[in-house]
Amino acid sequence: MPQANLGGLAMPTLFFVQGFRQKGRKLEPDQPQQYKTADKAIAAAERIAPTRAGIWAYSADVDVEADTYDEPKVLFKSGTLPPGLAD
Repeated sequence: MPQANLGGLAMPTLFFVQGFRQKGRKLEPDQPQQYKTADKAIAAAERIAPTRAGIWAYSADVDVEADTYDEPKVLFKSGTLPPGLAD
């Protein structure tokens, strides 16, 4: 698993895909799905995109000890997403 290095401490990078379904005027989020690599997350997002109002694939570095995540980095986005999500 890729890892970021912050002050000498390794932080694993996790990869996710999250879709959104249109419900009236609201977007309803799917549960984020985790993937082992960025390529697999992007491929999954591209495959799922035609069935969702919007979708994004992103990565985040995680501090396992503190159970905190860095800001997500957008790997792929398509369709309509909630405001500010993948800017």
